[in-house]
Amino acid sequence: MILYGNGLTSLRRFQISCANGLYHAIQHFISWLRLGCWAEKQKELRGLRMTGLMLKRSTLRKARALKLLRLGCLVATLVVGGPLLNLSAQQAASSMASDRELTEAPGMEELSASSGVESPPQRFSSSISGTVFDANGDVIAGARVALSGMEKRVVESGSNGQFTFSELPPGTFRLTVTSTGMGIYISSEIPLRMDEAQLLPRIVLPIAATTTEIRVVGDANELAEEQVHIAVEQRVLGVLPNFYSSYDWNAPPLGPKQKFTLAFRATTDPVAFLGAGAYAGFEQGLDIFPGYGLGSKGYAKRFSAEYTDDATGRILGSAVLPALLHQDPRYFYRGSGSFTVRAAYAIGAAFFCRGDNGHWQPNYSHVLGSFASGALSNLYYPSGSRGVSLTLVNGLLETVGNAGNNLLREFIYKGLTTHVSNYANGKP
Repeated sequence: MILYGNGLTSLRRFQISCANGLYHAIQHFISWLRLGCWAEKQKELRGLRMTGLMLKRSTLRKARALKLLRLGCLVATLVVGGPLLNLSAQQAASSMASDRELTEAPGMEELSASSGVESPPQRFSSSISGTVFDANGDVIAGARVALSGMEKRVVESGSNGQFTFSELPPGTFRLTVTSTGMGIYISSEIPLRMDEAQLLPRIVLPIAATTTEIRVVGDANELAEEQVHIAVEQRVLGVLPNFYSSYDWNAPPLGPKQKFTLAFRATTDPVAFLGAGAYAGFEQGLDIFPGYGLGSKGYAKRFSAEYTDDATGRILGSAVLPALLHQDPRYFYRGSGSFTVRAAYAIGAAFFCRGDNGHWQPNYSHVLGSFASGALSNLYYPSGSRGVSLTLVNGLLETVGNAGNNLLREFIYKGLTTHVSNYANGKP
């Protein structure tokens, strides 16, 4: 078969050489004719001046003859070269048919396949494996382990919590592990070299974050009564009443009955009488309101006026008006935020309060109660001290005093107050 193929190749080369030789011979012949015609044309041009029209006719005849000669050469080329090319094409076709028959012969397909150079697909032997645990150290079966990086795959951990990614190419990978009721674990980048078996340390899934909402459902009056019981137990250093401070930001509102009960407890507390007595002694020492006079009678009058100011202000501003206007007389401890935010909130609470509906609104109850108490003081203060100025001074002193007391409640009293629940930490 090889000799036969070599013979066909030699014959093709001989045929092509003959055709090329004939083509070059014809080209040389045409070039020779062109050169001869060009020489004769030069002679004719020199004699054209003498012969005139006859020389022109002779030149035309030669030009026609030259065209006919070129046409004849072309025809000769086609006549001689055509059969040769046809013979070459037939031999090539027969050679291809013979080759195809040989290829289809039994045993030749295996020979052709074995002679082809095809590289097998590259296989990798690197792997990443590990075990999934929960926070208690127990294995987690069925956890979803997603591989990302050079390749993306997903497997589930087995009954023993183990998983494996095999036949991995070298590169950098990352794992994301999830499971029902558990949090998400995302690994750092895992570099993997060629033929390396990477065994990861323990993979611990965190417990999924959940939100538990507890709704307390009960009678509104009972809840309000419970708030009063909590309030009357609160005392600074176990002595000074701190009844009107609520450290539970979401405390239920007080009803009218509870508002009057808390006001009555505040005005009848022994500390209220001690406070009025101390302030009366301060006024008498400086001879404030000299119309009261001095001595025991003057002190008694000052004590009565001071206690009455405090009691009327408390009853009007913390019970009567809050019950009518549906406002909460308590101070709700904030406890969070910067110092400036908390201080501004404490001072503002003297002018704004929480309504029984939970919304913030102007503190009409306390402001109006303070000035109403100041107006009533004209009934029992010395005649020389009565008037609009007494009303305004007492009302402003009560309002400013409330703002100052709120600052103490926000920054100092909580740490010193007894019977404050651990969960009551102000605004969450």
